[in-house]
Amino acid sequence: MAIFLFDKSYKLGSVRAVDTRRVTILVESDEDLRKARVGQLVVLTLPGAFEMWLIGIIDKVIKSVAINTDDEDAKTEDEVALEKCVVNTVRLTLVGTVSLSVDLKPCFSRSISQVPEIDADCFVLRDAQLETFMGLLLAAGDIEHSLELGKYALDETAIAYLDGNKLFQRHAALLGSTGTGKSWAVAAILERAAKLPSANLIVFDLHGEYRALSYARHLKIPGPDELGKSLYELLYLPYWLLNAEEMQSMFIDRSEFSAHNQVMAFQDLVIEQKQLTLTKLKKADVLNAFTLDSPIPYSMDDVLARLKNLNEEMVDGSRGLKQGQFYGQFSRLLTRIRSKLSDKRYGFLFQAPPKEHEYEAMAKLSAKLMDFSVQDARVKVIDFSEVPADILPVIVGLVARITYQVQFWTDHDKRRPLAFVCDEAHMYLPKIAGLNPIEQRAVEAFEKIAKEGRKYGVALLIVSQRPSDVSPTVLSQCNNVISLRLTNADDQNTVKKLMPESFENLLDVLPIMDIGEAIVVGDAVLLPSRIRINPPTEKPLSATVDFWTEWMKAAAKPDFIKAVENMRRQGRN
Repeated sequence: MAIFLFDKSYKLGSVRAVDTRRVTILVESDEDLRKARVGQLVVLTLPGAFEMWLIGIIDKVIKSVAINTDDEDAKTEDEVALEKCVVNTVRLTLVGTVSLSVDLKPCFSRSISQVPEIDADCFVLRDAQLETFMGLLLAAGDIEHSLELGKYALDETAIAYLDGNKLFQRHAALLGSTGTGKSWAVAAILERAAKLPSANLIVFDLHGEYRALSYARHLKIPGPDELGKSLYELLYLPYWLLNAEEMQSMFIDRSEFSAHNQVMAFQDLVIEQKQLTLTKLKKADVLNAFTLDSPIPYSMDDVLARLKNLNEEMVDGSRGLKQGQFYGQFSRLLTRIRSKLSDKRYGFLFQAPPKEHEYEAMAKLSAKLMDFSVQDARVKVIDFSEVPADILPVIVGLVARITYQVQFWTDHDKRRPLAFVCDEAHMYLPKIAGLNPIEQRAVEAFEKIAKEGRKYGVALLIVSQRPSDVSPTVLSQCNNVISLRLTNADDQNTVKKLMPESFENLLDVLPIMDIGEAIVVGDAVLLPSRIRINPPTEKPLSATVDFWTEWMKAAAKPDFIKAVENMRRQGRN
């Protein structure tokens, strides 16, 4: 039985030119040209091949008039009019092949082993033939391990599935301008993932949009008004979790003449304090192998006291006391450390409750972040909404690095895959040159995960309304792109650069798509497609405000005194 059955009403034209994956079709009449729509699927025959068809997507429909201009001055107007020739052309991109498998069943493949010959027939896919093809797409997908995202724009009855394995194995980017349905798309993915028995996703929520999701575990970086409280949902990140580079970026000013001595002395004292902790706890195996980067609790007050002694040390000389080796070199360093320790914005690092400095505290922190044993722990939402923007990269980068390193050091047979959902990624993964050292450390942490995370079961889902502002190193590792409407030219160009050259024309519709529509391209989808994303059952708390609607309502006067007090104490409690 034939895979497709086309009569002359389906014929669009014949092949006029072929260039690798791009094909030009010559259409004989205006009536046939009206069958073509940009974004529509077409089928091309392969002469000599038994039941093998090429699938293409229409990029451009052209009607042009050619005039023979030879000796134009010698011709009358009537003669020129008679020599006008209408040329109808359709340009398309090849996206795959339909053929018979070994067991003689029709199947779809993204590979293209042959290109069409000149004058090969081209037919539009519609009606029953389109249904047949969409059925092949459904059969070709791994439904058991697929994520139902929505419906194809070409055929509203056909369900659009993404390969759940490939979506996260090779990282993904979900992009779109404000108000296009990004948060709904994220919530739809989270909702479906939460139903899996051991799903493990960590959401970086910068605006509190996902705080109402009932199926998620909710954590929060403590603000200044919550310091000292020991609540499960508060996520403290004590300073001893910082590695050497993060500590240096936070405390050391590389422009100072004594910077080298500051680094050397500070690191030596930190190692000394970590040794004291391990010796006191009789952790001989760790004591013999630990490094400066090992997350071991130690006393910052003792480090500060030792630095102060070195900065003021007087030693015996030939003529009495003289200034020590480091006399006066640590004054500015001491000032910076004291400033950080007293700054309540950094309270989650330096003012955590005593139990957060116990040796077992990191294992408990890891369990908060990575546990999936109960239903509400399959999706963890970390609320960063009250964190000041200038230290946001530090916190997000630290959480990501800690989680990744615990995953790295987990035994291979006990390791479970996890994914970071990086909402508003442009705010802490910027590409702008001249980042301060703290921001640079955060970006480097994510770039390492983007490059190496797949080997250890760590995936990234980058979500942003400004892809042109996101680190290109991170975005370039995303082999799957779900792009909703984008109106900014720089953002559109950024997305096009992520795609193979042959698919760039498919993305020309980015600025004209409807809310909730997305172009999906990558390893996770069989066919680059325009999809209407299914709305989630539980809606996120959208940040979009209906100004005119709200202005039409009568409203009570806001409590400005309370708002000012909230601002002063940096919290809404």
